[in-house]
Amino acid sequence: MEAPWPITLTVQVAWAEMDAFGHVNNTVHLRWFESARILYFEKLQVATTVGSDAKAWPLLAHSAIDYRAKVVYPDTIEVSARITRLGNTSFTMVYRATSQQQQRVVAEGDSVVVMVDPKSGVKQPLDPDLRARISTLEGL
Repeated sequence: MEAPWPITLTVQVAWAEMDAFGHVNNTVHLRWFESARILYFEKLQVATTVGSDAKAWPLLAHSAIDYRAKVVYPDTIEVSARITRLGNTSFTMVYRATSQQQQRVVAEGDSVVVMVDPKSGVKQPLDPDLRARISTLEGL
């Protein structure tokens, strides 16, 4: 049985997201995954804006996408995110984009997020409270 996706958002494909090849440009998928990641951070109450008094901020260290099918306008995409690995100073998130029009997964991806001190940029250990909030959101 597949693990649940604690975060899912719906995005409408915009005409302007199409490129010269007649499908949604590859960079749009990164924005979809970014939106899901930020929604996940908001659910965790992780600081995502400059000016907060957070001890650690999430910094995107790696991102990868596997494109499964082209997406064209008009379409509605369900974008889901979850965390699959917790490290000492980082965690891995995975993403899935599903086309309502095609009724299939059109892209999957992953990223590594490192927690860093907002002033020095030095890696910070994952706070035990953050670990607990992730476990709760993930239903572990």
